[in-house]
Amino acid sequence: MKNRWNDKDAKTTVNRLSRNVQPDIALRLYAAHLIGRESDLVLHGGGNVSVKCDERDAFGDDVPAIRVKASGTNMATLVPSDMPALNLASLARFRKLDALSDADMVSAFRTSQFDGDAPLPSIETMLHAFLPHRYVDHSHADAVLALTNQPDPASLIREALGDRVAVIPYVRPGFELAKAAAKALEAMPNADGLILLQHGLVTFGEDARTSFDRHIEIVTACEELLADRCADRKLTVSFACDESPEALAITAAPILRGLLAENTNDEDRPRQPSILEWRATDGIMAFVNSQEAEKLAPTPALTGDHLLHTKPWPLFVPHPAWRDDDELKRQLESAVTSFRKQYEAYVVRHGRSAECLDTAPRVVLLPGAGAFCWGPSKRLARVTADIHEHTLAAKTAAHLAGSYQGLSEEHLYDMEFRDLQRRKLGGLHSKPLAGQVVMISGGAGAIGVAVADCCAAAGAHVALADLDEPRLRHAVETLEARHGEGIALAIHMDVTNETSVRDGYDTVVCHFGGVDIVVPNAGIAHVSPIEALSLEDFRRVLDVNAVGYLLFMREGIRILKEQGLGGHIIISASKNVFGPGKDFGAYSASKAAGHQLGKVAAIELAPFGVRVNMINADAVFGDEENPSGLWETVGPDRAKSRNLEAKDLPDYYRQRNLLKARVLGRHVGNAVVFFASNATPTTGATLPVDGGVVEAFPR
Repeated sequence: MKNRWNDKDAKTTVNRLSRNVQPDIALRLYAAHLIGRESDLVLHGGGNVSVKCDERDAFGDDVPAIRVKASGTNMATLVPSDMPALNLASLARFRKLDALSDADMVSAFRTSQFDGDAPLPSIETMLHAFLPHRYVDHSHADAVLALTNQPDPASLIREALGDRVAVIPYVRPGFELAKAAAKALEAMPNADGLILLQHGLVTFGEDARTSFDRHIEIVTACEELLADRCADRKLTVSFACDESPEALAITAAPILRGLLAENTNDEDRPRQPSILEWRATDGIMAFVNSQEAEKLAPTPALTGDHLLHTKPWPLFVPHPAWRDDDELKRQLESAVTSFRKQYEAYVVRHGRSAECLDTAPRVVLLPGAGAFCWGPSKRLARVTADIHEHTLAAKTAAHLAGSYQGLSEEHLYDMEFRDLQRRKLGGLHSKPLAGQVVMISGGAGAIGVAVADCCAAAGAHVALADLDEPRLRHAVETLEARHGEGIALAIHMDVTNETSVRDGYDTVVCHFGGVDIVVPNAGIAHVSPIEALSLEDFRRVLDVNAVGYLLFMREGIRILKEQGLGGHIIISASKNVFGPGKDFGAYSASKAAGHQLGKVAAIELAPFGVRVNMINADAVFGDEENPSGLWETVGPDRAKSRNLEAKDLPDYYRQRNLLKARVLGRHVGNAVVFFASNATPTTGATLPVDGGVVEAFPR
């Protein structure tokens, strides 16, 4: 592993932070960032670091203290507030105890903290406090775990590192491990570090660089031993398929998404789906297509720190029937059912009820297709995928270097259901559209972006389909800045082209796993009296507003049925369906056609639990940030047909409705969220969003 310490960069960090923190703390942050940026060392909140320094207490006295990384924070992006300070003498006293519960340990953290509002420090705070060194670094290095997760790990560690480190058998992280680490170091005071079997690596030093250098040196020595032992060995290829991994993923993802959805005991929304991160890297494909995968994949996780995201083991399905869709569905259903039963039995064996637990696998490995990693959000699904991708690489290395052996079931359960760990999850499904995927045509327009914004605020992930790529990019950037990374996806799509629509949905399936809410919204208009309306213009409007709706709905229906989770089609129709205007024949006829398609779809799809409803909005002009392309095109002619100036149109439409209301894109978005949240058992309905236009009242 390359040592990325740079004295110039370290000095720059110290100078940059000098007004806010002590130089020792600035160097602590610099070294932590270097560790955090190495995915082979830590991933997504893993690992922890500390520095011992003086802190000023409430009496103005400088007292010995320790700053420790806050629980769950990312080392690559640590800031001073992510390193809460605790009274070192207060923590040191606890070493005299023989045992300490997690609840009492948390109380000890809280009563020792200088700032009561600071975040909770790492579960390993006692370990950092009990070690005498000023700087301590702790990681879950892949190379270390590949050697420690073996039947005889101590001999491998000695072969790689000699007497540089003390080796500690697996001990429960927290107070017990802190006691064991301090005892081991006292017995071997000249050690450069501690190897925690099936857990990770701890190094230390009186300055930041010494501790960091030791960390990189030890990991490098482990990597070199692995490379030497694996030099002439590789996995045995046993599966091959003519179709690409992407094509197979498109087939499998919606099926899996339906099978993995959890029961909610909520009559209005009985199943809770997850979001997909699909991976088919060279390393993953080599693993899933290997002869060894069937036995190696279901082995336990590398370390208990990963379990919250991956569960103790993945689901591996050997020999998928890719050429027989019905048989593939049967295989996947049987495999998921078997996993659920196995997981429930594991939980029950340790005295816990499996009722109301999420029993589905978080990772599904399919030969030919790769790794399907699931989470309550795209961000967390990526965390799961990152962790499991490294897990597969480490398991492969461990197998080729010897024989992989994971944590015992008792230790797995203890870490997976430990309150200190599970509290990191928080309320993941608290919003009404959490876990839902919304597909919107015309997604870059004024209504499309507003619908996406409202759905994302309600917890959904959104896919925006449009022809205007610059506006699409801007829309996605805006949505992710507002609602979080990974929440939105841009799809370049021509809704009048069957291949383009199919490809767009396939992209969404590969990216999110499926679709729950389909919003046909792309529309164009043309202003002309019927006597002057050319066939070309009439067909052009119908192609987008009617044929486009058909194609967009049809592909969405295919996926909704494959998932078997019900779902919604919510059609952006128009006030013109019931209240047409002169010189607007092409638009009114096309919107009426789309509206009628929705009514028929409501009849056809009810047996599958899919609800179809229509929204009739009127005169959504957008705003300066996202103006309506439709009104920019037809506004001047519509104004002319009403003997108005174009600038007077918004006020004209506002004044003609009963409520004298300006109709905004977010009002349409709110209507979509209302239907999609299953607030009422409604299908085949039309909801006016027009401020009250009498001639457009639904009849």
